[in-house]
Amino acid sequence: MLKLKPQFDLHSDVVSDILRKEASVCRVTEYSGAVDTRILNIEKDGGILYSWKGATGTTRIGKYDSNTKQNKLLYTFDEQVCVSSCSLNKEETLLAVSLAQNTSRDARLRPISKYLTLLIEIYPINNTKVLKAVDCRVKVQFLHSEIDRRSALDSHLLLLTEDGYVDLYHVLLTRQEGYRVVIANPERLSKTVERIIEDFCWVQWDGHTQRLYYLTHKQDKFLLRCVQFYPNRNCETMLELPLELPAKPFRRVKFVNLGFDHFQMERPEQELVRIKVFTNRIGSMCVCCSQPVNDKQELIYSVVLVHKDCSKTFRVTLGSDESPQKATHLHPLFIPIGYYIVVYLQGYFLHCINTRQQEMLCHSLFLSGYDVDSGLQSQSANITVLHAEEESSTSLLDLAHGKIHTAELSPAYLLQILRSDTPSSKADPQRLAALHCLLVYMGNDPNLELKIIDWLCDNVNAFESFDQIQEFILASLYKISYKKLLSMDKVLPYSSVFNKTVSSTLLEIPGVLCTTELHIESVFKEKARSLLGFWSELQWNTDRTKYLEAVPNPRYKTSHIQADWDKLRSERRPSSHMNHMEENTKKVLSMVDTWCLDKKLVPLFQEEDRQQRVLIGLTVDKLREHLNRHLPGLGKKKIDSLVVGYVAKLLELIRHMLESVWLKYKLGSRVLCLAQKGSPAEWSMFHFMFRILEAMMGLCLPLPPGYHTLLAVFAVRCLPHHVFLQYIDHGFLQLTETFVSRLMTDLDNSDANEKLKFSILKRLPEPMEQRICHMWDHPVSSASISRDYVKTLLEKGNKNKGFALTGKDKPSFRPEFLPLTYLAKILSDIEEQALNPFEEQENVDARFVEETALKQTLILLGFEEK
Repeated sequence: MLKLKPQFDLHSDVVSDILRKEASVCRVTEYSGAVDTRILNIEKDGGILYSWKGATGTTRIGKYDSNTKQNKLLYTFDEQVCVSSCSLNKEETLLAVSLAQNTSRDARLRPISKYLTLLIEIYPINNTKVLKAVDCRVKVQFLHSEIDRRSALDSHLLLLTEDGYVDLYHVLLTRQEGYRVVIANPERLSKTVERIIEDFCWVQWDGHTQRLYYLTHKQDKFLLRCVQFYPNRNCETMLELPLELPAKPFRRVKFVNLGFDHFQMERPEQELVRIKVFTNRIGSMCVCCSQPVNDKQELIYSVVLVHKDCSKTFRVTLGSDESPQKATHLHPLFIPIGYYIVVYLQGYFLHCINTRQQEMLCHSLFLSGYDVDSGLQSQSANITVLHAEEESSTSLLDLAHGKIHTAELSPAYLLQILRSDTPSSKADPQRLAALHCLLVYMGNDPNLELKIIDWLCDNVNAFESFDQIQEFILASLYKISYKKLLSMDKVLPYSSVFNKTVSSTLLEIPGVLCTTELHIESVFKEKARSLLGFWSELQWNTDRTKYLEAVPNPRYKTSHIQADWDKLRSERRPSSHMNHMEENTKKVLSMVDTWCLDKKLVPLFQEEDRQQRVLIGLTVDKLREHLNRHLPGLGKKKIDSLVVGYVAKLLELIRHMLESVWLKYKLGSRVLCLAQKGSPAEWSMFHFMFRILEAMMGLCLPLPPGYHTLLAVFAVRCLPHHVFLQYIDHGFLQLTETFVSRLMTDLDNSDANEKLKFSILKRLPEPMEQRICHMWDHPVSSASISRDYVKTLLEKGNKNKGFALTGKDKPSFRPEFLPLTYLAKILSDIEEQALNPFEEQENVDARFVEETALKQTLILLGFEEK
C-alpha cells in the first residue's frame, strides 16, 4: 500500500565514514571496534545529529548534511556519556546537549543530579555552560527561523523539562578575533530566560513550522494549545482546542518530535494514549489520538479535523491472532500523506482517511487482513513519522535499523484494487476510495490517468453502488481547484453518490464503527485573525465550514439545472438571456480551442450544436452564481475564471477520454464512413461513448459540440437499422444536421438505405427536414423540391396582381430548378399576350378564377388528378 523510497541509511551514509575516521585516529588500516552509532535528533534543515563511541573511550557528536551528503564532527566528550537530547543552532555555532548520567560513577562531568544540560560553543570549540542540573529529563531544541541568519549573533533555545514547564533562552553571541563565536556575558545567561509554558503533560515540536503543541489540564478537561514562534524571537498562543481523554492519559510527561532518548528507550513504558498533530499549509489541522485495545478487543482512535470543525472516532474490532496481553500494548501508526491520514496497525488493518471529504466512509480506504502490508520492515513501535507540512510525502525513520524512507501511497497498489475480481458489492467501497485517491491526489500523472481510462474502457458497465464514469468526471474536475482553496470541498461537486440514494455498502465498513461529532469548539486567539499564511487560512476555513454547515445545499448539484435547460431548449427566438448564455459558451470554447490546436484525432468542436452550447452556457452561469453566493470572498473575477476553466476542463476531459480509447483500438478516419459496417473495436468505442452519454445525462453536464454526431455515426455503423431507430425514439441518440446530411449523401439508395432515410426524415423537425431533403438525390426528394418551389413561386406571385410575373418580379432562386423556371416564364409571357375575357365585366370573382386556373395547371402537370 505504501511505496517506500530510501532516503538515508545510518550504516552506509554515516558508519562507514566514522570507521574511516576512527581508523585514521588509531593509525590502522581498518577499524574493527564497535562505534554504537545512534541518531539523536533531526533538525529543520534535514541535518541528522548522531553520536558514537570513539576509539579512545570518548563520545563524539556529528552531523550528517542531507543536502551535501557529508558528515561533520561537532564535539567530542572525553569520556563515554549517554546523550538524552541534543540540538544544533542554524549557524552551527552552538550545541545544546542534555546528558543522562549515572551518579554512582566517578566522572569528571558527574552532575549532582541525574540530568545535566549543557550549552557548548563549537565555532571553534570553546567554553561549556551548564544550563540545568535536575533529576528529571530535559529536552533541548534550538529555534530555526526562515531567513538566512549566518551572520546573526543571537540564538534562541527551548528547554522542556519533565516537570512540565518550558523555558526559552535568548543567547547573545559575539565574535572574537574575527572568527571565534562565543556567548556574550555567559554569567547573565540565566537572566535571559523566558518561561513560556507553566504546565503540560504532553508536548510535540514541529520544527518545520516552528510550532509547539502542548496538552494541559484545566478545570476537569484537557486543552490542546499551540504556540507559534516567529523570526523576531516572539511567540504567541494561537489556538486552544478541548480534547476528550481518559482521566490520566500519561504516566509521565510525553515528548514528541524532540529527538531520541536512547537511555529512556532501553526501559520503555506502556503508552495509555498516543497523540499526534499534523498540519498542511493550505490551512488544515488534524489531531490524531489512539487508545489501547480494551477488553472487547477493540482499538479506538479518533481524528479531530479542526479545519472541518468536526471529530471522527473509529472503533475497529481486531482479530484474535495476537494474545490479549500483546494486543493491549498495540497503538496504530499515524502517517500523514498529502491530505490523507494513514492509520496503520501492523498485522491488523490500514485505514487511509480522507481529511478533505470525510462525510462518507466510502471516500476513505480501509484494508484489513492480508491486504495491509505496508512495506515496513520494523515494528510500528520503532517507526517515527517525520512530517513537513509543505511536502506531500512523509519520511519514516526506522530507528532500529537506522534508515529513513520517504513514504507515498502506491499507485500500482491502488490500480490493483480497481482491477480486483472481488464481487462488486464487496469491493465497491474500496474501488471508489482508490479511484478518488488516484484521480485527485495522484492526478498529475498523465500515464496514470491513461491507465484509469483503460480500466474504465474494460469495465464500461456501472457498478452496483456507483457509476465509475461519473466518479471519474467529477473527481477529475474537483482536482482543478482542491489545492487552491480548502473551502471548495463542500461547494464543488466531488462524487455522484451525494446526489442519489446511497447503497448501504458505501455507508458501512464491516468491523468498524464510526461516530462523528460536529462543532469541536476550537478557539482561535485574536492574534491568529490578523496573520497571513497558515493561521489565517485555518481560521477562514473553519469559519467557512461552520457557515456551510448551517446553510441548506451548499454543495453544487449539477442536476438542479435540468428544469432551466428544458426551458431554454424550447425557446426558438433570440433573447437577452440566450445571448448571455452564448457569451458564456464562447468563453469556454475559446479556451478549449486554445488547448486543442494540435489535437485533432477525434472530430469534436467542429460544428454548431445549439443544445449543447445552451447547456455549456447555462452550466457556467449556474456554477458562477453558486460560488458567488457561498464564497463571495474569492471575488467575481477569480470565480469567473475558475468556472470557465472548470467547464472547459470538462469538455477537454471528454475529448481526452475519447482520444485515449480511439488510440487503444487503433481507429482511423475510415470509421467516419457510413457506408461500411462497424468492427468489434468500433462497437466497443460506441459502447464506451454511449456510457459517457448516459453518465453525462445523469449529471446534466454538457458534452463537446460534435459528440452526438460522432455517436450517431458509430451507432448507424454498429446497430441494426431498426435498433438504431429505437435508440432515436427513446432519446438516446440525437439527430444532428451534420450527421443526417452525411447519411443522405454517403449511403446509396438501396432498399434498406432508402427505408432508413425515409424513417429518419419522418423523425426530423420540419425546418431541418426541408433543408436535408435538398441534399438527397432521389425522385421523392426532387418532387418535394418541386412542390416547395411552385408553392413559393405562386405565393410570391399572389402578392402581385393576378399571376403576372414581369421581369422585375422574377424570383431570385430561378436558376435552382430550370424546368419550372422555364415553365413559369412561358406562362407569364402567355398571360401578358392574352386578352383578359373578364376585363370589362363586373361582378367577377377574380379569386375563384385564379384558384381554378392553378388547379388546372396542377392537373396538366400531373401533380393532381381530376
